[in-house]
Amino acid sequence: MSIAPKAENPSLQSQRARVASDLRRVVATDSVLDEEESLRPYECDGLSAYRRLPLVVVLPDTVDQVQQVVRYCHDNDIPIVARGAGTGLSGGALPIEDGVVLSLAKFNKVISVDKDNRTAVVQPGVRNLAISETVSHLGLYYAPDPSSQIACTIGGNVAENAGGLHCLKYGLTVHNVLEIKIVTIEGDLVTIGSNALDSPGYDLLALMTGSEGLLGIIVEVTVKLLTKPDCAKVIMASFDDIEKAGNAVANIITAGIIPGGLEMMDNAAIRVTEDFVHAGYDVEAAAILLCELDGTPEEVDDEIERVKLVLEQSGYTQMQVAKDDNQRQLFWSGRKSAFPAVGRISPDYYCMDGTIPRKTLGSVMSKVDELSRQYDLRVVNVFHAGDGNLHPLILYDGNVEGELERTEELGGAILDLCIEVGGTITGEHGVGMEKIDHMCIQFDTLELSQFHAVKQAFDTKRLLNPDKAVPTLHRCAEFGAMHVHKGQLKFPDIERF
Repeated sequence: MSIAPKAENPSLQSQRARVASDLRRVVATDSVLDEEESLRPYECDGLSAYRRLPLVVVLPDTVDQVQQVVRYCHDNDIPIVARGAGTGLSGGALPIEDGVVLSLAKFNKVISVDKDNRTAVVQPGVRNLAISETVSHLGLYYAPDPSSQIACTIGGNVAENAGGLHCLKYGLTVHNVLEIKIVTIEGDLVTIGSNALDSPGYDLLALMTGSEGLLGIIVEVTVKLLTKPDCAKVIMASFDDIEKAGNAVANIITAGIIPGGLEMMDNAAIRVTEDFVHAGYDVEAAAILLCELDGTPEEVDDEIERVKLVLEQSGYTQMQVAKDDNQRQLFWSGRKSAFPAVGRISPDYYCMDGTIPRKTLGSVMSKVDELSRQYDLRVVNVFHAGDGNLHPLILYDGNVEGELERTEELGGAILDLCIEVGGTITGEHGVGMEKIDHMCIQFDTLELSQFHAVKQAFDTKRLLNPDKAVPTLHRCAEFGAMHVHKGQLKFPDIERF
């Protein structure tokens, strides 16, 4: 169910004035936003169907100020939602009406670069692409590359464990971060991880990566850097059947080939993107695959021939190898521009994010097409095929009564399908508010109870991004999807969940 703005009550307005006044003793006056027109830009993230006006927005300049703001909120039982660039697509940065939005926008500096150890220390507000731009002259780059990398920030990437077009070979954010510094809900500064390959104790770095702002506020990140490959080439292959394209993905991996990137687009995505970018896509194809191989020239040439053979055996109709690096970049620019391209043909679209076993790509795509017809809503499919990470874009018009609700139902049916075939409800966008009910299907009561126990250990008062990502057991009971197990764990004070 979507969340829309509603009229504020006088007590909330009074609370806003008091909190804003208190916070102006911690940060500069103009770094506390409390007027409606200045709060509106923070009422949602990239999932604009969900909106709330925050109580106050605060933009600290230093880590010390972050600590003071957090301590104030902790002492006064005020919820906090940390926010980066606001490009998230799951409602993870949706404000709390009686809570503070803590923006890390001013934390936008690359603190240091260690060429010899191939690491960089950055503030959370640094844009993903800016890291690679900063170290490009050293022959280095930062591997995770979400489509929104020109705008999304590294702090948000860590919070959501973002992926990207090249995560098949080079991993997600969790595989490319060495150390983070966080501010706990009590206002303490804690370092998690290390510059070594491993550190003793529990793997809290992996726990924090993808925790969606529920466990701490990230104020510094140490990332791994990679050496740019000597050579990279892209094959673009067309298929007259989407199941053939899906099967080709599985066949490439089965052949022992791990491409730098392996992306797939259906005909609807191909057409709208080609009209927008003019990347040279085959607009008659039912689906296209973009397969990038990188490494030494000898390695790349050998793998190109191996992939060609697999694609031939998989039933491709057309195939083209990018003639030079400019054309390679053009092929990828089309894929990275798919989302804005879709925005040109529909008043609104709803971007889903589920992950399935690669072997089920073809059958799942056919089922998504059936669901599209059933709900009478167009679906455009672009996805990280090598990982089985789907991004169906459901096109709708929010001005048509009932259409958003029908869109959400279709999105839920797609997530149900992902779970049914052995997949998961998210690959890189996170749960946020969007998929919180489907967590009740993905996990049983015991598992959800353990998630709550972890949250309790880090945030006793439950002030950090409350009511996101992990549903309460009562919510699941209302949703009607509780998995009841004999002898299940029950907390004595379960009401707080």
